[in-house]
Amino acid sequence: MEEIGFLGMGIMGKAMAVNLLRHGFKVTVWNRTLSRCDELVQHGASVGETPAAVVKKCKYTIAMLSDPAAALSVVFDKDGALEQICGGKGYIDMSTVDADTSSKISEAITSKGGSFVEAPVSGSKKPAEDGQLVILAAGDKALYDKVLPAFDVLGKKSFFLGQVGNGAKMKLVVNMIMGSMMNAFSEGIVLADKSGLDPHILLDVLDLGAIANPMFKMKGPAMINNNYPPAFPLKHQQKDMRLALALGDENAVPMPVAAAANEAFKKARSLGLGDHDFSAVFETIRGAQSST
Repeated sequence: MEEIGFLGMGIMGKAMAVNLLRHGFKVTVWNRTLSRCDELVQHGASVGETPAAVVKKCKYTIAMLSDPAAALSVVFDKDGALEQICGGKGYIDMSTVDADTSSKISEAITSKGGSFVEAPVSGSKKPAEDGQLVILAAGDKALYDKVLPAFDVLGKKSFFLGQVGNGAKMKLVVNMIMGSMMNAFSEGIVLADKSGLDPHILLDVLDLGAIANPMFKMKGPAMINNNYPPAFPLKHQQKDMRLALALGDENAVPMPVAAAANEAFKKARSLGLGDHDFSAVFETIRGAQSST
């Protein structure tokens, strides 16, 4: 493939760009704080001074940004990606945003002759490092087919979901379920502990039953030890809950469980836990118990 541009060197973007470099792709990277690109240079990346400079140099540019505001800013601001989009250029936004944001970016890119794919991912830091993400793509099928070799390096499976907006919606549904599960899991660990049971044995029992899943197995032991290294920051999980609830409003879907989970994540943010892993929502339940 031609050289790939990569915008956004956060937890996910950095791991994904390193993976592409390891698999022989030529990659030009950019981050708002440019010093975050230094580590990528050691892996063989070039650095672009602005999103526009990256798009000018590369036929295909991937963006992996923190939220809708950042995704829009990188496209539309001065020296943004849009300034250099033209016929033959492809823009792939892998950020988790709402469908409206994705549609705005798509319209802008295509109006200048470029092609657009949204491709949010399911998976956090470790799957990103291991190339085990699940990619939820939608938009221009021809561009999707062209960048599939890169997706095959970044993920274990790619889904093409049709029109722009469908990738964003699927990602929000997945993260809404995940956030709701994490709250129920947290309540269960605290309930076991306060009832005089060993939470570690609870984890063993769960792992042998019908609701066994990698998230409980991976996060549970660290949660019991009050340890929340950020694989997926809580502030981003709460943003996704908010966007999923807005999607529910739009479609008149009652979501009382997700709404309650969102309140717990908001409470955790108010306690200063936004940069911790989203499993730190456990503190809102454990803390409420220890203060009674």
